[in-house]
Amino acid sequence: MTFWAWVHIARGYRARRAGRSAGAHRHFAQAVAASRRAGASPALVRALKGLGQVERDLGRGNAALPLYEEAVRLCREEGDVLRLAHTVRHLGDIHQDAGRPELAEPCYREALAIYRSDHRTAPLDLANAVRPFAILQETLGKSEQAIHLWTEARALYARLNLQAGVDESNEHLARLSA
Repeated sequence: MTFWAWVHIARGYRARRAGRSAGAHRHFAQAVAASRRAGASPALVRALKGLGQVERDLGRGNAALPLYEEAVRLCREEGDVLRLAHTVRHLGDIHQDAGRPELAEPCYREALAIYRSDHRTAPLDLANAVRPFAILQETLGKSEQAIHLWTEARALYARLNLQAGVDESNEHLARLSA
């Protein structure tokens, strides 16, 4: 029954916010199992992503990878493009964190293409997709692309009055311009 999957998902997110990783992990794992039994794809996507987030919190990107890969596959099947963009961006983060820029880059490009083409995209979602792609471009030594992306990120964060994002963008722009 999907009811129990959603209950475990809600409990998992509460535990994660409270810093109780073991409890969050347990609830998300139970939500994955309940969603699989019920054949409930939307719940399964949320449960997989929640479990993947906990694995990432614990520094276990390799354990998070197959969870996010499955979630991306399910998002493609569902056709919810904004959920796909968000999920594929996190898959890119996992690849970038693991030092796999060749796998991170297409994830970020796909997420950005989706976000930029959908009028429902929240500016914060776009900013949070531009940021890791800017970091990747900077890491790869693609300064011109990184400057363009950091400039875009700074404008988005400024529009949202998120000073930490503006400050981070300015720091990267100063370093790239030096």
